[in-house]
Amino acid sequence: MSHADDVHESRLVDSYGRGHRDLWISLTDRCSLRCTYCMPADFADWIPSAELLTTDELMSVLEIAVDEGIEEVRLTGGEPLLRPDAVDVVRRINALPRPPRISITTNALRLSGLAGPLRDAGLERVNVSLDTLDRDRFKALTHRDRLDDVLAGLAAARAAGLAPVKVNAVLMRGVNDDEAVPMLRWALDEGWQLRFIEQMPLDAGGLWNRAKMVTAEEILEKLSSAFDITALPQRGTAPAEEFYVNGGPATVGIIASVTRPFCGTCDRLRLTADGQLRNCLFARDETDLRFVLRDETLTKESREAEIRRRLHASVMAKLPGHGINDPTFIQPPRPMSAIGG
Repeated sequence: MSHADDVHESRLVDSYGRGHRDLWISLTDRCSLRCTYCMPADFADWIPSAELLTTDELMSVLEIAVDEGIEEVRLTGGEPLLRPDAVDVVRRINALPRPPRISITTNALRLSGLAGPLRDAGLERVNVSLDTLDRDRFKALTHRDRLDDVLAGLAAARAAGLAPVKVNAVLMRGVNDDEAVPMLRWALDEGWQLRFIEQMPLDAGGLWNRAKMVTAEEILEKLSSAFDITALPQRGTAPAEEFYVNGGPATVGIIASVTRPFCGTCDRLRLTADGQLRNCLFARDETDLRFVLRDETLTKESREAEIRRRLHASVMAKLPGHGINDPTFIQPPRPMSAIGG
């Protein structure tokens, strides 16, 4: 079966010439962990179930998006595997006439039992969020004693043939920034592709502090104390800046959204679990697709036309950059778990 990128170019081009080929879809805002940089331990401000898109509604949007040139879909959350029909969502996406490539970002707690079914349904690769290899530290960071389940999920992903398996780690000053080198050694030994991510101002508690963020420059300095780190020549539209480790072929990535923004080549759109289209992770405005999907006064044709129109309007309204480093920057009103990260 041919992938969407084998057929036609994206028509979702913004006013700065950026074509959009990547759609991140949040399947739920709920999560089974309580990572301190994402939400408070007692967080319970979830999106009401009635406001979440049904799978049929999600597919209606995706069919139009693929027709407009979307080539890759990343399923996110919250924790996407908490959605009861997550495997069926993957299967339905893969059954499209021009199926996009499908990946998922997960905390891996349910991956040990779902990796095989997800691979059979059409999932190609997986990104696992893991910030520490120390069990006590994991428990303190996530408020759950589940490190063994994450490691089992990683092993299951490899056994199922999901490749590459990427591990995303957020380093925090005075919390786990001493694990940069040990985590890379572990990833190299296991064959995982490790990517460090600068902590971003998207927490539900509004506690993000730039001074506590471990920057890309600091991460590179830590890694360079134990490895020969050299930059790859090409980056493309990928969010991670890749570096060869000890001459390659193994690499390590750094996603430096704050100190090294990559907005100029961004090709991503985001669909939240409650049907809001976002043209930037840090956008303060959203485009309501759920309203259109549930407007009973519309015919099927007029509904599809309106969704298509709103897709293009959102893309055309995209700003040249996220503005994090502008003094006037204001954190988005919704946290990462509600946006889909």
